[in-house]
Amino acid sequence: MVDEDGTAPALDAPMRWNGWGDPAKAKELPLAVRTLLPMMLGRVPKAAPPAALDEVVLGPSRLGDADLAALAAIVSDTHLAVDAETRLRHAGGKSTPDLLRRRAREQDAPDAVVSPADHDQVLAVLRLASEGGIAVVPFGGGTSVVGGLDPERGAHHAVIALDLRRLTGLVSLDEVSGEAVLGAGTTGPEAEQLLGARGFELGHFPQSFRYATLGGFAAARSSGQNSAGNGRFDAMVTGLRVATPTGDLELGGAPGSAAGPDLLRVFLGSEGAFGVITAVRLRVHPKPAAQLAEAWSFPDFATGAEALRRVAQLGTGPTVIRLSDEAETGVSLAQVGRIGKALAKGASAITVFEGEPEIAAERHARTAAVLRAAGGTSNGPAAAEEWVHGRFNAPYLRDALLDHGVFCETLETATTWSNLERLKREVTDAISDGFAAQGAKSLVLCHVSHIYPTGAALYFTIIAGLKGEQLAGWEPVKAGVNDAIMANGGTISHHHGVGRDHAPWLEREIGPAGIRLLRAIKAEFDPAGIMNPGALVAAAEAGSR
Repeated sequence: MVDEDGTAPALDAPMRWNGWGDPAKAKELPLAVRTLLPMMLGRVPKAAPPAALDEVVLGPSRLGDADLAALAAIVSDTHLAVDAETRLRHAGGKSTPDLLRRRAREQDAPDAVVSPADHDQVLAVLRLASEGGIAVVPFGGGTSVVGGLDPERGAHHAVIALDLRRLTGLVSLDEVSGEAVLGAGTTGPEAEQLLGARGFELGHFPQSFRYATLGGFAAARSSGQNSAGNGRFDAMVTGLRVATPTGDLELGGAPGSAAGPDLLRVFLGSEGAFGVITAVRLRVHPKPAAQLAEAWSFPDFATGAEALRRVAQLGTGPTVIRLSDEAETGVSLAQVGRIGKALAKGASAITVFEGEPEIAAERHARTAAVLRAAGGTSNGPAAAEEWVHGRFNAPYLRDALLDHGVFCETLETATTWSNLERLKREVTDAISDGFAAQGAKSLVLCHVSHIYPTGAALYFTIIAGLKGEQLAGWEPVKAGVNDAIMANGGTISHHHGVGRDHAPWLEREIGPAGIRLLRAIKAEFDPAGIMNPGALVAAAEAGSR
């Protein structure tokens, strides 16, 4: 796994406080995109410059001297921060609404950032917070895009960000069983380097890979780009260590068990609402010796989707397979200056195969035969290899669009193969109609990001010429889209999670009994309600930021 420039992913590249990723990797909009935008969206006034970090007005910490002294007694003064910059760097995630709020001169932030060194310190902080009425927001890489990291105080007098990045490293590796235990604060690149030194890899590569942590992957039920071959992250997890305000848990162990309901699954997707994941046991595999890539084109999205269905149900074994619709294919081509091809019709797909050379080649050949029989045309390896090397850089384009005054956001869902076309159409219409009602033009791009034998995930990118206050303009569109997803057989989230943005819709997906069950679990582990108030199941509780 290498970056676009051919180097290994950086381990500690600084995340921008008000944007995505490493400031050194920020990009200007390609000339071709700047040329096409007015044609698609009309003229949009360029955005005002965002507030510089030292211009932001931030209220004082609500933590009293006694609170701070008690926290410092657990983690030391060195790992307790109340300065404005550290608090702002922990003031939310990286969704477009998060970044729009980060541009303002008046902002909210946690009252302190606490960085525990180990499981026992996490447990001590949670007990102290529960007794002292302090809300706790677990914070890993800071990459949530569903409001999962908002500094919500709820009914409590203060809120802290619990930064877990010190809980890092390879605890153990069982090379015979193919199982590793790592600290929950270990980032994706750190995990791959630590395992790679022993000849293994995890192989989980979501777009947040460079910054997100293993604990965050587990807490949000992440599904990386290699999921067709390696599975979702929750399928990789074989055990967890968890700290809660009422005690700790060691979950998992045997490769299979019938010892009652699987409690491990309670914390996968729990988003810090029940407790804090401090260590993760994971299925790992030897580093692949070969990687083969091939790009494909199809006459239209429907033909491509049918081809992917056959691949999924026949089990031909790609590690990565993705299908972009006509609009996304066109914009992708425009970004690299291929305007003529961008204006042509058609959908495009990427396939990647990893493993021992003979096995990768066999899977490649089997998948190619299925795609060709379903109406696909091979475009060779170049475009697929280009995607692999630049696969984590799309969020930088989002920041560049925002700088130009163009609204850009993403959302995702999943459904069955038989319902895929209908859900895609209804979601696209809900987005387009929502912006049109405000007099704004929009462009909706979509790709199939993950496939299963029974269905697939749809990932939408929205670009709009919203004039005026963009956050206020997006909120009714997002609500309408969520309603459309629920009304047309989709899930409220396939891999981004629930957070605060989707919490009002969760009951429509899992039912009143499901919500009561989740709230009962929360009441047992977090009776004071300090854990990530407002996220997941706590949306009905009164609170203020």
